[in-house]
Amino acid sequence: MNRLNLPLRHAVRPLFAAICVAILAACSSTSERPKPAELPALTPLISVRQAWSLRIGEIGFPLNINSTGGKLSLADSAGTVVSVDSRTGKELWRRQVGQGISAGVGSDGSIAAVVTKTNELVAIEAGAEIWRNKLSAQTYTAPLVAGGRVFVVTADRAVSAYDGKTGRRLWLQQRTGEPLILKQSGVLLAVGDTLVLGQGARLVGLNPGNGTTRWESPVASPRGTNDVERLADLVGRVSREGDVVCTRAFQASVGCVNAARGNLLWNQPANGAEGLHGDGERVFGTEADGRVIAWKRADGQKLWTTERLQYRTLSAPLLLGKSLVVGDGTGLLHFLSREDGSPLARVTTDGSAISVAPVLSDGTLVVATLNGGVYGFMPE
Repeated sequence: MNRLNLPLRHAVRPLFAAICVAILAACSSTSERPKPAELPALTPLISVRQAWSLRIGEIGFPLNINSTGGKLSLADSAGTVVSVDSRTGKELWRRQVGQGISAGVGSDGSIAAVVTKTNELVAIEAGAEIWRNKLSAQTYTAPLVAGGRVFVVTADRAVSAYDGKTGRRLWLQQRTGEPLILKQSGVLLAVGDTLVLGQGARLVGLNPGNGTTRWESPVASPRGTNDVERLADLVGRVSREGDVVCTRAFQASVGCVNAARGNLLWNQPANGAEGLHGDGERVFGTEADGRVIAWKRADGQKLWTTERLQYRTLSAPLLLGKSLVVGDGTGLLHFLSREDGSPLARVTTDGSAISVAPVLSDGTLVVATLNGGVYGFMPE
């Protein structure tokens, strides 16, 4: 398959971003898109009630909806950061950071952090800005706020840590890497006492105290005749159960790594650009052509595939009880059976794409659309 026909809307070269975005956009538009699968009438098998909605500005960057302690943290492209009660949809605070946002939101429930398009890391507490620092390069992965620190991965492959209260930089690790990176959210999370992040096609474990490397585990082996074809960055979200982190390498594979030991448990070929979700038994993902796939978590065996939503530009999935939830490019939210991918229910939003991975927060299913609609649903 010609990889250039897949969604390369998210690739940039760290020092020449604007040039590469233009080139890759041209490459990805050379062929007509297949017609999205038609949706037959559906009698709902489960009940889904909209509990609340609110409006922010357009979301044209790789937003991470953060959920911590029943609080949602999210942002729009124009620089508005919002904290919301996930049960009621009530705004707790709203802050304008004065510039467009390229990455966010990271939060521990107290401090929220975003990165602006001018490469500034901004920390907010209770709606007030408490500090901002200039970064060495752009970033598209939401900062991680954990253990009183803010961790950031930038497009020049640097990883840094900051004091959450003061903004003082605690350490910086500069790593070498591939000449292209993806302009979408990557992997950055804490697993026990290890900082786990994506560096190209590798999952890497660092000491969060000083940034030294503990282990590296390749999830994919990049192949191709040029930098674009070899692009296989790890993309968020991940599916974590205990010490095991399952992740996707862009257009290359999915795989699971034991983050305590740093060893690859398995990987399987896959051709998608969005993150994963799952539980202790299964891992779920959406492919670039709209297929939805379930893999066995223990060994990567493929359990089922459904083509009912082909070419509908799907979001990353969310496993919610017996349902698997995915959004599509027309603002529809699809509830599929976790057992075989058969349709259970379908609800609408505002008609614009659900490009942000759905999240579950305090029993509320939350989705955000390209036009800035934020919706809370209560599956019953």
